[in-house]
Amino acid sequence: MTADEDKPYGAEQGPYAMALLPGRGPVYLRLVDGRRIRLPVHRWHEQPTAADTTVLERCVGPVLDVGCGPGRMCRELLRRGVFALGVDIAPRAVALTTVQGGLALCRSVFDRLPAESGWQTVLLIDGNIGIGGDPHSLLRRCGGLMAPAGRLVVEVDADDIEELCTARFEDHQGHRGPSFPWARLGRRALHRVAEDLALSITDQWTSGHRSFLTLAHRRSSSVDPREGPSRVRVARV
Repeated sequence: MTADEDKPYGAEQGPYAMALLPGRGPVYLRLVDGRRIRLPVHRWHEQPTAADTTVLERCVGPVLDVGCGPGRMCRELLRRGVFALGVDIAPRAVALTTVQGGLALCRSVFDRLPAESGWQTVLLIDGNIGIGGDPHSLLRRCGGLMAPAGRLVVEVDADDIEELCTARFEDHQGHRGPSFPWARLGRRALHRVAEDLALSITDQWTSGHRSFLTLAHRRSSSVDPREGPSRVRVARV
């Protein structure tokens, strides 16, 4: 997930930013109706889990990790010899990614990015399908970042849910950041959005309590992206 005091979905100096420092306490999403959802902050700072590994095994480079946080996924991909770039609008997230050996840019997914339409894999995991509170716009944007034979790996809510909401980051002491639009989607809802955007579901699986799907451009869903990997030149943007 991403966060920035002046951006629409977070607080760079608030609870989310504090959680990006290892060893801090829990952070929650406080929804406008009063519900509170605990975020798996500890997982963002640790080595990739078994569920993460199922995603890593499906990544074909170059990979763009949207909302990379501290960068565990893009760093592990680089360690495996797969080019990966993270993007996050929280400067602290980008700093943590790079200081630990990863590559990341401090930008929104809706900003101009390197190699648009050239990424063989785009990742939207750890709840990042909620970015911006508009899954249609987010997935349309990610589809534009993918290569013609690329893939989009999305983590969805384990529950059958389709919810557009307003939320705040909140720490265990009740300190809150500014409100921002958010979304929560389950597998069935993602199928409907993908259909609207002419994206095909090419794979879906669960690992533990986490649920994932892989999407591709419908016209290219039968093409193996490993047949023609794209080249990414980050320095030019």
